[in-house]
Amino acid sequence: MVTEIYRDAWGIPHLRAGSAAELAHAQGRVTARDRAWQLEVERHRARGTSASFLGESALAWDRFARRARLDDTARRCFADLERHDPETAAWVRAYVDGVNAGLAEPADAPEFARCGLAPGRWESWTPLGVWLATHILFAGFPAKLWREQVAAHLGAGAVGLFATDGPGTSGSNGWLVAGERTVTGQAVIAGDPHRFIEDPGVYQQIRLSCPEFDVVGLAVPGVPGIAHFGHTGTVAWAITNAMADYQDLYRERLRRTGAGVEALGPDGTWHRASRHTETVEVAGEEPVEVEVIETDRGPVIIGGPEGLDGDPADPSGVPVAVSLRYPPRVTGDLGFGALLPLLRSRRTADVDRALDLWAEPVNVVQAADTEGGVLHRVAGRVPLRAEANRVRLVPAWEPGHDWHGWHAAPRAGLSAGVAVMANQRGPAEPLGVEFAPPHRHDRIAALLAAKDRWSAADMPAVHMDTHLASATPLLDLLRGLDGLTPEAAALRDRLLAWDRRMDAGSTGAALYAAVRSALVRRLAAHPAFAALTVAPAYPELFRPWLALLPRIGFALEHLLTADELYGVDRPAAVREAVEEVALRPPAGVWGDTHRLAPWRALEAERPVDEPGLSGDHDCVLCTSGVPGLTDLAARGPAARYVWDLARREDSRWVVPFGASGVPGSPHHRDQLPLWLGGDLVPVVTDWDQLTKETDV
Repeated sequence: MVTEIYRDAWGIPHLRAGSAAELAHAQGRVTARDRAWQLEVERHRARGTSASFLGESALAWDRFARRARLDDTARRCFADLERHDPETAAWVRAYVDGVNAGLAEPADAPEFARCGLAPGRWESWTPLGVWLATHILFAGFPAKLWREQVAAHLGAGAVGLFATDGPGTSGSNGWLVAGERTVTGQAVIAGDPHRFIEDPGVYQQIRLSCPEFDVVGLAVPGVPGIAHFGHTGTVAWAITNAMADYQDLYRERLRRTGAGVEALGPDGTWHRASRHTETVEVAGEEPVEVEVIETDRGPVIIGGPEGLDGDPADPSGVPVAVSLRYPPRVTGDLGFGALLPLLRSRRTADVDRALDLWAEPVNVVQAADTEGGVLHRVAGRVPLRAEANRVRLVPAWEPGHDWHGWHAAPRAGLSAGVAVMANQRGPAEPLGVEFAPPHRHDRIAALLAAKDRWSAADMPAVHMDTHLASATPLLDLLRGLDGLTPEAAALRDRLLAWDRRMDAGSTGAALYAAVRSALVRRLAAHPAFAALTVAPAYPELFRPWLALLPRIGFALEHLLTADELYGVDRPAAVREAVEEVALRPPAGVWGDTHRLAPWRALEAERPVDEPGLSGDHDCVLCTSGVPGLTDLAARGPAARYVWDLARREDSRWVVPFGASGVPGSPHHRDQLPLWLGGDLVPVVTDWDQLTKETDV
């Protein structure tokens, strides 16, 4: 069979081939055509070489990638795949061959010319490196550095006050409505992954068809198959971040010897650590040398035998060195063995078996099939170890902090025919430390409970809900204020009458956000938190996790409802905030300042006027700025999907921009208006409705 590429009206590729390997080659080739610049950036990020053309701004990531040994780990994992799963290894190689074939064709992406760069060659392990680089920070291990700071300056009991995980903690929504609750009698799965919004997008709409399977779904550019969100016609699946903790940070005691570097182990003796140096090229700057050290725990990602520049020792006087232990580095397995079985799945039992091979990141998975089967489980590898490992840094030289096996995968059922996941304390609770507040979960559950029967067409109304339940503590404090100036009293009354919807056209939402930001800045400036305003001299990459203002902003609800807050007069702070805003209230609506701010590896040549957004951090429509710092939204729904098990052609999907990563392409930003309005693109399954592009 000749491999064929078709496109629908939105430029989404539909691929048909005679075998899974031929299909993987076609997927790689079409991805290189549509996303050449994105693939080049991801290849370099996986190798820690992105500063060579992006300059000094990319150096912090490259240092981390080298020190964490991402590329070497990907090589190890691919070698393990070749030994234990040669079919999957050959399938990945076919994808890589397709990528290289596509990159050899003339590239339309203008970014290459701007950087004076030509696409490089992919290696067989590059897709594994891309996957690892994309997800290495998903478990939020830098939050442990923040907890150390809070415990050191405010005491261990204060850690829970700042119960958010990461510099921007929006997660994902996912819900499954069983057939007993739908108009068709077949299940519907819907949701939206919330991530940093990137241009080009982090998800690629695609259809993969061969004699073994026919799957539509959202692929990760640079990785074969469809991992996170897929529909085979008889079974569909989707994921949310489980918020599990599966990476550990160890304080290391290192010393230099004539032969290299040694690390003090839990047995009380010094052990040889591996050590070498690597050179990072930096566009427009001198090359930078990076020392790469790895102990028996893992790669050293912070400090070294001499500690940190300008901050050589921790409070105990020991030079600072911190190693990272993460499962793929320990096991040599990234879970790619699950990808082909997922594509071949026909029932939820098949998805379940495939997910037993899943490794990273750790997800909550929901699946349903046309025979009434449903699945709600955690997938991924979480180590068994001491409770202290999960919360903060632990000393490598003390016994009791090793790993000794893996957690069993928790499972859950449905309640009244529905399962909802929004990164809250659900089935993954035994595996995590910090979870998202329950607001998104509770709101989705309430919306679904309000109606007996649901259809696929009903789901966008849930996607786009803007009710902000987390506003309650601030508004409750505001309600109790008296003696305000007339302007502030009028502002208070407007906010108390506000419908608590963060709509782009809402003046009430704009006023609330302004008061919230003013309050966050006041709390962050309070002397009680002064010690947290100066972070340790850790690498630049980790600074967002250690910045006080975002921590206050995302933990505001906890801080306003805690029994006591280190002497902070919270009503007085709210009073000052509302008086400040009353003097200079925002002139417009929420969407004037709450605008889309996507990440681009290379900024556009001409400024892009990005649109205003509805939603907020704790809304179902989760579009996140940083309260107190900026209303610009760098995070939000990286895709939306509705999988209909009754008729796959009634399924819908959308991404923030479009199928093409090439600026100027008609499909570069053609889905943006739909994404903004909550509309979805039809999933086309009839080959006769598609336009044949070319034979491959």
